[in-house]
Amino acid sequence: MADYVVLIDYTDQGIRTIERSAERAEVFRETARKVGVEVKELYWTSGVHDGVLILEAPDDRAVSALMLSLVRAGNVRTQTLRAYGPSEMREILDARP
Repeated sequence: MADYVVLIDYTDQGIRTIERSAERAEVFRETARKVGVEVKELYWTSGVHDGVLILEAPDDRAVSALMLSLVRAGNVRTQTLRAYGPSEMREILDARP
């Protein structure tokens, strides 16, 4: 399984319906589970971005499909980052030519 950090920004539509944000988050969590992605953490944030997701998924394809489903609803835009833990980073560094 791989880890991902997703930065979330509300669209104008998402801001207009902000009161349904927590409800949408629960629907997203269930949708993710159905496609084999675990939402490890979900935060609303202040600052440059409006939210952060920490996901665990079997591969990039599963996360990409899930993110396309999320942004298709029109409430948010996302930036998805593949995240590497310490042991994964050691393996990457050890694999250098």
